[in-house]
Amino acid sequence: MSPFEIEIQLLAILVAVACALPGVFLVLRRMALMSDAISHSILLGIVLAFFVVHDLNHPLLVVAAAATGVATVFLVEALHRTGRMKEDAAIAIVFPALFSVAVILISRYAASVHLDLDAVLLGEIGFAPFDRLELGGRDLGPRSLWLMGAILLLNAAFLATFYKELKVSTFDPVLAAALGFSPGLLHYAFMSVVSVTAVGAFDAVGSILVVALMIAPPAAAYLLSDRLPVVLALSALLAIAAALTGYWTARWIDSSIAGSMAGMAGLVFLLAFLFAPHRGLVVQVRRRSRQRLALAGATLVAHLFARESERSGAETGRLTRLPAEFQWDPALVRRAARWGELRGLLRGDGQGRLELTEEGRRFARSDPVGGEG
Repeated sequence: MSPFEIEIQLLAILVAVACALPGVFLVLRRMALMSDAISHSILLGIVLAFFVVHDLNHPLLVVAAAATGVATVFLVEALHRTGRMKEDAAIAIVFPALFSVAVILISRYAASVHLDLDAVLLGEIGFAPFDRLELGGRDLGPRSLWLMGAILLLNAAFLATFYKELKVSTFDPVLAAALGFSPGLLHYAFMSVVSVTAVGAFDAVGSILVVALMIAPPAAAYLLSDRLPVVLALSALLAIAAALTGYWTARWIDSSIAGSMAGMAGLVFLLAFLFAPHRGLVVQVRRRSRQRLALAGATLVAHLFARESERSGAETGRLTRLPAEFQWDPALVRRAARWGELRGLLRGDGQGRLELTEEGRRFARSDPVGGEG
């Protein structure tokens, strides 16, 4: 493995973790779309600052981009507070407007600059090692590696310092205000961190990967756990997994590294969505199936108990007659009968009839289906 490959993967890890940590609170606050809005609208700040300093590496670009991100949040909330539109509609109005202005300015006045639309949307992390940071004639590595490392430390320090305040304001803003946490100020401080993160990752990986790493791993982690510390740790680990597998997938199929990483982030979420132990779709389908079977079995037991009490004759409980009595599929009747037998509520008499056990009678008397029988 070459030094460049190692640097690319290290940068991918730093970007992944730096985006995933604040992304957890974006997901929990139901502000996932805001990451998309910020990652696109900051382009306007970059363009305007470039027109002033004419240097893509000038610190003013980062400051202007972060300020544009905060301005985007302010405009969205200002529209939302009017009461005439929901937050998602406000986001859909603000960020396309700001992004389209930036695109027009680039195409009209900066067509020959690196701020082309391909770089804006996809970025290319594979080129990051060519932009080196030199100090005193010494090569210190890719500039983006140092930048994202600093941003990761900033994010970690912010979350560690304001963890309690963020937690309370996320889950109970009213309580946060009562405790004197100033939710509004904390919100804008947090969104500033999100903006700085988006700016730092923007040039190296592009806006698509920023959004993917901010939302997909935290959303997947939220499906896997309810405990906030665990969600934060899982988000970072899943983001790293998506970044590294995306890199090697891109190498394998010879495609965009950033695009492959975003695709793997989506795959990570899909796997969690399907197979999460408690919230996964597969588990929920199986749980509903078991619940339906349990209801069918309890209904069958109650029905037999009622017929037994009525002394309805020898045909009561005959498997061949039960589907018609219930208007059920015969297979469902057999499964319900099997459910009752496994729990000791029913037994077969060897002649195609079902009989209640004493446990089954006690179960029926407990009113298992709300009065059936």
